[in-house]
Amino acid sequence: MTDAERDADRRDDGDARSDRSDAELTHVDETGDVQMVDVGAKPDTQRRAVAAGTIQLTESTIGAIRDDEIGKGDVLATARIGAVQAVKHTWETIPMCHQIPITNVDTDFDVRDDHVTLTVTVETTGKTGCEMEALEGVTTGLNVVWDMVKAAEKTADGQYPDTRITDVEVLTKEKQRVDDA
Repeated sequence: MTDAERDADRRDDGDARSDRSDAELTHVDETGDVQMVDVGAKPDTQRRAVAAGTIQLTESTIGAIRDDEIGKGDVLATARIGAVQAVKHTWETIPMCHQIPITNVDTDFDVRDDHVTLTVTVETTGKTGCEMEALEGVTTGLNVVWDMVKAAEKTADGQYPDTRITDVEVLTKEKQRVDDA
């Protein structure tokens, strides 16, 4: 691996945390213009990212989800489709993301008494990571849940005092060079 490839790999993976004051802006050129990072010289790598987030809901809404009594239909099935679609279209909504070949998307819903947690796992083989795709899957999936249950969640004056999306984060990010696999 050349020095340029190592530098691009380090920037892509955010490993240079020790001194943020010296951090290089990778999406801005020397004149300040926004640019997409050139990953062409990087080796193909198997990559996996896992992200999660939570939507807080009322207990009655959770009961309606569990009993499939939401008027719009199956909340979790619809949210799963939304999450997968968001993963596949991340490059269209995040300006500097590369279009990457998604090889797998897994969604997992953990339904509790007052919240639903969605975990999205994305896998790819390519030159750049897939954590943005996992985050897009989580946020869109949770937004779909909100859209599906909003009639049950809103108050008489149309507000959502008990509904919120929280704790969206990347849980893990892994990579392995293809020739090492």
